[in-house]
Amino acid sequence: MFWPMFAVAMGFLGLAVLGVLAVRVFVEARRLGRQVADSAQRINRAAEDLERSAVSAARAVDAL
Repeated sequence: MFWPMFAVAMGFLGLAVLGVLAVRVFVEARRLGRQVADSAQRINRAAEDLERSAVSAARAVDAL
């Protein structure tokens, strides 16, 4: 009777470990998603700044 109960206990322990790992993966995936979104916003702002600078430089060249 000991071995079947031991096997059931180990099964529950394994499921608990998998549950904890799944929660950790979910939290890290959300954090990575936020970092990617922040990086995309910074890249968009930099692209807009570059475009404004290019237009300004083109106007300066045309003025010569």
